[in-house]
Amino acid sequence: MRSQIYKKVKYYELAFSFIDAKKQVNLFEKFIKKYSKVKVKNVLDVACGPALQLRELAKRGYGSTGIDCSSGMVNYLKKMSKVESLKIEVIKADMNKFNFKKKIDFAYIMMGSIIYVKNNNLFLSHLNSMANSLKSGGLYLIENLAMNWSDPAFLKPQSWTMRKENIKVKTTYKLTPKDALKQIVTQTFTLEVDDKGAKRKYIDQVALKIIFPEEFKLLIEKNGKFEFLGFFELHTTNLLKQASADNLILLRKK
Repeated sequence: MRSQIYKKVKYYELAFSFIDAKKQVNLFEKFIKKYSKVKVKNVLDVACGPALQLRELAKRGYGSTGIDCSSGMVNYLKKMSKVESLKIEVIKADMNKFNFKKKIDFAYIMMGSIIYVKNNNLFLSHLNSMANSLKSGGLYLIENLAMNWSDPAFLKPQSWTMRKENIKVKTTYKLTPKDALKQIVTQTFTLEVDDKGAKRKYIDQVALKIIFPEEFKLLIEKNGKFEFLGFFELHTTNLLKQASADNLILLRKK
């Protein structure tokens, strides 16, 4: 199914407006202080979308770049950068294959978007792109690797509703097993919008590959360009003690 939601960025941003970008960026800076081997002056948001974190980083004076393959997301972020008087470079690019002339000090990908790297070969290509774009000693932070396959809650639909002025957006997110042998799931992402009484539904449905934690570490080792620093709790710099849907991964460029 062709995606409908990524062109409706105003509704998409409202759907995720519960995100506390300031708190997340504070955590980024804690990781940087603890683990980065380079002084961080510029940052990269991969699969950036509306880029709430990047907009916060730009407010704090970091050189800020965002990449996304969606023209709708790219154009929206350019617009919001002007509205908020922020200096952000926004580039339409495939996160599996990109490169920058100027090296980045710190990079991150949020909201489980790493799942859009659809197979192991593309993941290795993604790592190559990241390695080519990061300075040696720079960090790459990944939010929410889908690691808890054995937990029944992993396949339970998630739903929430956000409101702003006269607009209401109900979001539903669901993963359905498609091919257990190949670790393929179908992701269905739905926005049900009530905009001043006008009701619409937008759907994105796509087959994606789950990368298990030990498989992830082996792919990092095979790529050979990053140090694996660990699986971390979502809101702290503490290492995970057990598998969780809410997690962070930290890599450092060799």
